[in-house]
Amino acid sequence: MQPAIVAHRGASAHRAEHTLAAYELAVEQGADGLECDIRLSKDGHIVCVHDRTLTRTSNGRGTVSALTLDQLKTYDYGHQGEPAELLVLDTLLDLVKGTKVELFVETKHPVRYRNEVERKLAQALKRHGLRDQIIMMSFSATAVKAFRDQAPKIRTVLLLDRLLPRVKTGKLPPYADYTGPGVHLLRDDPGYVDRSRHHGHDTYVWTVDDQQDVELCRDLGVRFLATNAPANTRRLLGDNLSA
Repeated sequence: MQPAIVAHRGASAHRAEHTLAAYELAVEQGADGLECDIRLSKDGHIVCVHDRTLTRTSNGRGTVSALTLDQLKTYDYGHQGEPAELLVLDTLLDLVKGTKVELFVETKHPVRYRNEVERKLAQALKRHGLRDQIIMMSFSATAVKAFRDQAPKIRTVLLLDRLLPRVKTGKLPPYADYTGPGVHLLRDDPGYVDRSRHHGHDTYVWTVDDQQDVELCRDLGVRFLATNAPANTRRLLGDNLSA
C-alpha cells in the first residue's frame, strides 16, 4: 500500500508555508493529510507558525509568544509578491472539517507556556467536534503525554530527530501511537520501520521530497509521508508503482 501523502506546512514548495493558500493548494493536489506547527500568542490564541520568531516567515520582528494576536495579524506572511494573512488554527480546522483529509498538528517546544498549548489544542478540537481526523505530534515526549492526558482518544506521533537507545528498538511510550523519524534516520537504519511495526507502531516520516527518499519510504512500508510538494510526490509514487 502506498504511503499517505501529508502536505508539510501545506504545499509549501509552491506557496508560503502555513498560509491558507498553501493548504488549499495541498487539498487541490490531493494530499491525504495536512501538517501544521502551532504556537500560542501572548493572549493565548493558537497560531500556525513554525519558528519561535517572525523573522524568517513574515515581514515582522519579535517572538510569537510575546505578541498578541492583533499584533501578529499586522504582518504579512506571504512571499514573492503574494501577501498572506496570519493563519490561526481555527481556520485550518474549518478547512478539514467534513472532509477525509487528516490534520497533523505539531506543538513546538520549548516554549514559555510549557504545556498550555496542548491544553488549548485539546479544547479547540473539542469545540470543533474533531477527533478522528486529527493526529497530534511533538518532538517533546512530555508534550505528547500532556496532550494524551487531555485528549486520550486522539492519535499521537512522537517525532524523532535521533534514534536514542530508548526508541531504537522500535518500542514507544504508551502515550505515542506512531513513530515519527526524519527520513535521514531511515537512510541510516531502514530496519527501524519494521522494528517499530513489530511493536505496533506505524511510521510517519518527515520531510520527503527527493525521488530516492520517496522510493525508500514506499519500499519500507511507511504509512505517512510528509512532503513539501504533494503533487510531485504523488507523481513519483505513481511512476514507481507503474514502472
